[in-house]
Amino acid sequence: MRPSPIFLGILAVTVLGGVLAAFGDQTLIFTQKYDVLTIAGVVLLVAGGWVASLTLHEFGHAIVAFRGGDHSVAHKGYLSMDVRKYTDPILSIVLPLVFLVIGGIPLPGGAVWIEHGRLRSRGVQSWVSLAGPLSNLAVGVVLTLVVGLVPMASGLVIGLSFLALLQIVTFLLNILPIPGLDGWGAVEPYLSPGAREFGAKARPWAPLILFAVLFGVPGAAPLLWDVSYVLFDSVGGFRLASQYGQDAFMFWR
Repeated sequence: MRPSPIFLGILAVTVLGGVLAAFGDQTLIFTQKYDVLTIAGVVLLVAGGWVASLTLHEFGHAIVAFRGGDHSVAHKGYLSMDVRKYTDPILSIVLPLVFLVIGGIPLPGGAVWIEHGRLRSRGVQSWVSLAGPLSNLAVGVVLTLVVGLVPMASGLVIGLSFLALLQIVTFLLNILPIPGLDGWGAVEPYLSPGAREFGAKARPWAPLILFAVLFGVPGAAPLLWDVSYVLFDSVGGFRLASQYGQDAFMFWR
């Protein structure tokens, strides 16, 4: 379970972004103007941090499955924290990053293939599904605590705050009981055979409908953000800083 060089490289990009954001012109931030250094830093910090959190999300699924009886995840490379093992490069990394840049909504990315027949119980199956979104929630809480407790430059504050908010949004999206998302996987073991069959048929297209609603139905995305902010505030998030971070990340708007 040693972290792969790929994961360490992603962390290095994230740290580089943090350094650039910290050395940007801090006097411009609270006028909602950002110099090139701050913008580049926030973009690298948020994009790199999001890919790192995607890796941790999928690793969470894999490690709980391994502990729960499915040792095949080790042979598939899921315990290596190599994001390439969890993803299709275009569908799982490029497109979600594009949607993140365009709309600020972090779409679920990679996937691990679990052999559920090897898992010891229905409870283990549920925890395998929950492990991913709970890892996002944990990362969001940790980042929020770091921002609140550790003195740092304003550029780093806004970047980390927006990254923490994205973890909350990712948690809420993934926890929805919709086929194809982790929330459905958590309740599926307790459903009737007919409901599970329906879920299997709906899995390929149900998430697409959800995201079509978020991007196409007026009020849907704002509702998601409103609920995310409520949860973000409840764990001590710095709302204004996260909004400044989003402005810097989506600098062309």
